[in-house]
Amino acid sequence: MPDDIAALLILHAAGGAVAPRRALLQACGGPAAALAAGARAWRQHGLDAAQVQALRRPDAAQLGNSLAWLQAPGHQLLGWHDPDYPVLLRRIPSPPLALFVAGDPALLWHPAVAVVGSRGPTAGGRDNAGDFARALAASGLAVASGMAAGIDTAAHEGALAAGGLTLAVLGTGPDVPYPRANSGLHARIAGSGAVVSEHPPGTAAQRTHFPSRNRILAGLSLATVVVEAAQRSGALITARLAAEAGREVFAIPGSIHNPLARGCHRLIRDGAGLVESAQDVIAALGPLAAGLAEALRGRLAAPMFHDTPASSAPAEPRAVDPDYKCLWQALGHDPTGMDLLVSRTGLTAAKLSSMLLVMELEGRVVVEHGRYSRKR
Repeated sequence: MPDDIAALLILHAAGGAVAPRRALLQACGGPAAALAAGARAWRQHGLDAAQVQALRRPDAAQLGNSLAWLQAPGHQLLGWHDPDYPVLLRRIPSPPLALFVAGDPALLWHPAVAVVGSRGPTAGGRDNAGDFARALAASGLAVASGMAAGIDTAAHEGALAAGGLTLAVLGTGPDVPYPRANSGLHARIAGSGAVVSEHPPGTAAQRTHFPSRNRILAGLSLATVVVEAAQRSGALITARLAAEAGREVFAIPGSIHNPLARGCHRLIRDGAGLVESAQDVIAALGPLAAGLAEALRGRLAAPMFHDTPASSAPAEPRAVDPDYKCLWQALGHDPTGMDLLVSRTGLTAAKLSSMLLVMELEGRVVVEHGRYSRKR
């Protein structure tokens, strides 16, 4: 039987719908057991014929290439079954089965802000990205971006210049800088932060990979800041995905004569927060960052969060806190969306997101496809 790392690589390489493979992993308790369960169990969990065939006959060359990459220092693979899988990413509608990480995987738990925008920004937009990133990093937040040309590069450089943490989410393999001009930046981020991809080593740039990359970038971040963006851009996709995941979205306004300000103005009209300085972002994210810090403390103190016996009903959490009590009463046993929880409690989405994160890691709440319910 393959060990868990090899088995996870085989499951990951099977492609197709991710949800059935996540369900298989969860039911079997780990990758090796999932792979050993056999075709009947695979089909019972929803894997299609192509996936079953891929599990029966894995690509030996791809498997060997990924295993070789993982042998190098600082390279890791985090799977859905792993307790160190980033908690914020678990809560998005379509979390990846596994992540290839070059650098420090603990950074994926650190409170982060995504700074995104045009690949061909104005000089002012590039300066704004760098200034915001420096201030965010100096405040202790990590700066996440996609390592593309333009705003992404300026954001990473700004965070590094401040001596802060930065996280790059790639649409290529974790060993494939894109654009190639960012090879040096890729090495610096891997050395002091983290480079992350859901694609195996050696994967070249493909147009279809970048929109899906954006969901991971948004999912790892407490908030997304759009610096400059045209009406149709990848940055607006990231902002939309962030909002769908219940995260904060901010936009920097610009001149009405700048076509790269129109995407930001559209976001603001649609409800994004208008920000003029990084301090606006930092102040808004205080409660969320505190919630993630509390969750991380719980993770370090208690590696397993689901030790509550199935036969015992979870007690009402934090009963002395009226906000937690109100949220607990607003939650039902049927999945409930964030908008309805805001309506039932009168609390903001930011406050609820922080509280739900803590309750989820305490084993009181479960989240599926962005909807919350009491854990049965």
